[in-house]
Amino acid sequence: MAMTIVESHAITGGVDTHLDVHVAAALDEMGGLLGVEQFPTTPAGYKALLAWLSDFGPVVCVGVEGTGSYGAGLTRHMQRAGISVVEVNRPDRQERRRQGKSDPLDAISAGRAVQSGRARALPKGRDGDVEAIRTLLVAKRSVRRNKASAINQLRCVVATGPDDLRERFGGHSITRLVTQTAA
Repeated sequence: MAMTIVESHAITGGVDTHLDVHVAAALDEMGGLLGVEQFPTTPAGYKALLAWLSDFGPVVCVGVEGTGSYGAGLTRHMQRAGISVVEVNRPDRQERRRQGKSDPLDAISAGRAVQSGRARALPKGRDGDVEAIRTLLVAKRSVRRNKASAINQLRCVVATGPDDLRERFGGHSITRLVTQTAA
């Protein structure tokens, strides 16, 4: 009985991330395309994506677009599984216009950017003190923007309102206008 040994080659993955689905490409060591597939952006989808890549051989690295946004969940999943993840910038807009917008092409491009060394950035961790501070700053900016919008709306309501409303609230400072109308 003869025994056949199948040599396993290292695989690089590339992922074009979106809100509902991620498009993944598997590349061999020479950058040859082994396959392209899409997966839901759920824990089960992340697991299926990694299993699909692993079917081609040991996964050495995965290039992911948007590791801090749409790709954050996939990035965490890959890192927990011991897979090296590299942040890949969106493809050059001029290059995309020449080739046409295509999620499979973007996924392939992400994998090849990792293989060529064009993409080397490590993804930012989305946990710990830095993430807590970032979340607070996002909330603070949102509150400030909404506060300014509400004050402008209130001023417009007073300026275009009936005469008695304009007489009662017109000419007030912002603080007094907010206090008076809130009461």
